[in-house]
Amino acid sequence: MNDLFTHMETAPAVTAPSIASSAMFAELSIGNWTARKLDRKATKETTSANGASDDAGSFHKKLLAMPELDAVQKHIANTRQNVHYRLTMPWSDLGVRLLPTAMFADYYKEITAAETEFHRLVNEFLQAYTWSQAQAQARLGNLFSSDDYPSVEIVATKFRFRHSQTPIPDAGDFRLDIGNEAQDSLRDQYAKFYTDQLNSAMGDVWERTYKSLAHMSEKLDYVGKEDKKTFRDTLVENVREMLGLLTKFNVTNDQRMENMRVRLEDAMLGVSADALRDDDSFRLDTKTKVDAILKSMNW
Repeated sequence: MNDLFTHMETAPAVTAPSIASSAMFAELSIGNWTARKLDRKATKETTSANGASDDAGSFHKKLLAMPELDAVQKHIANTRQNVHYRLTMPWSDLGVRLLPTAMFADYYKEITAAETEFHRLVNEFLQAYTWSQAQAQARLGNLFSSDDYPSVEIVATKFRFRHSQTPIPDAGDFRLDIGNEAQDSLRDQYAKFYTDQLNSAMGDVWERTYKSLAHMSEKLDYVGKEDKKTFRDTLVENVREMLGLLTKFNVTNDQRMENMRVRLEDAMLGVSADALRDDDSFRLDTKTKVDAILKSMNW
């Protein structure tokens, strides 16, 4: 938990049920060419000119100044953060995420749209690559080296977009010819891992919810004060989206999470950004309800 959760203890632990029918694994792998190159000669000249040791720093050339490549890289970051991470839950350190079955249609629609857009942006970059390479010599001056620029065919191979969704194995599903005792040990290890990861995933849902509500509470805290805090329409939109996610992310059918969702749904009834801005009494009432939910999340 981050500093936001100073007043919030860890989320309630769950006794791990089988979630094989309510969730799946989702993986996303995106590759791209950064168009950056370590220049050892320039690094040595820079450190030497400043009387610094060889390990004091390094000089990386930005080989291309292309809005087309910037667009690809921004799209990759946006896909990871606002599609893959937003619609899934954490699972393992290897990058595998937990995708609730109820979220599959939304996830698949958004991730395939992101894949299509990725390939479109990459094609735009590749079409402009040769021309931009010719301009790089004037921009880089003596730092330019033609060896830094692969052919367009090779550059194209550096871009990839892969996503997969796979079933979750049950803890007892070990079909290995390693003996009963070893299989029992593996099952025990996986059962512990499974429980720990599921608790971590559900904790992430609680954390996202808490963060969203704490942000709303902070922004609404100006009733009777001279310095009114400004907020965007997304303040309400983000909480409403979290409200929708609470149902689909509740892969363990946790009654506490469902109870909180119902309370939050009631608190957000009739709430809009304009209504909060225009009505001090309504804003105070909404903040009071949000604060009560936040307080109930302190276990």
